[in-house]
Amino acid sequence: MHLLEMTWPEVDQLSRNTPIVIPIAALEQHGHHMPVFTDSLLLGEVTARIHQQMADSILVAPVFWLGNSEHHLDFPGTMTAAPRTYLNLLKEMVENFLRHDFKRIVLLNGHGGNIVPSQQALFELRQERRTQDDLLLIAATYWNLGDGLPTGAEFSQNQMGHAGEWETSMMLRLRPELVKGHQQTQEVPFGQGFSPGYRAWVMPDRSSAGHIGDSPLATPEKGEVLFHHFSSGAVKFLQRVIDWDGSTWDQ
Repeated sequence: MHLLEMTWPEVDQLSRNTPIVIPIAALEQHGHHMPVFTDSLLLGEVTARIHQQMADSILVAPVFWLGNSEHHLDFPGTMTAAPRTYLNLLKEMVENFLRHDFKRIVLLNGHGGNIVPSQQALFELRQERRTQDDLLLIAATYWNLGDGLPTGAEFSQNQMGHAGEWETSMMLRLRPELVKGHQQTQEVPFGQGFSPGYRAWVMPDRSSAGHIGDSPLATPEKGEVLFHHFSSGAVKFLQRVIDWDGSTWDQ
């Protein structure tokens, strides 16, 4: 079910255990070769594939394209909300459903900068409703939902990156006319930073061009493998949300 196609009485008739899926993405620079709307386009396709398989079981909100992208502000075209503003926006979006007693909310994320604020937003909401034991608030990033690493193609990267092999492949599969000169880009290694610690960063710390990874290795065939891997993993994950018994910690 698509929220944007429904009337309010139709929404009101839904079971309050219906999973509400809110896709959250970004509008930010993606190097010299990819459009600024990449994250939202890719998440939109993943969400569409999920919906094809689960249309009668979940309610999907429109993709929320504004993200937490301050670390990309050195590059023109990036749009962002300040981190605390973004966190509050996520809380308020979820609260729109909680006030009508929906109990299972999933923030389906498609941008690395949204991971921390989405988790914190749901953490705060849970503390504010700490006696509501049947409440299930989930933050999940789509590229972490696949079963292990993608198979069916030979990949150099073993993680998402930024406008690298994975994302560029997906865009070549989805909107190839928007990918411009990826074969001329230079590889930007992921590096170790201060792993296993976390080092705060802005994109110019890691890449002057704005991408991380090896874009010339991208192909549309790899993109299809990735879309299938991520969407099928997300379907399995959302089925766990549907099957939750309403009280236990694990599912």
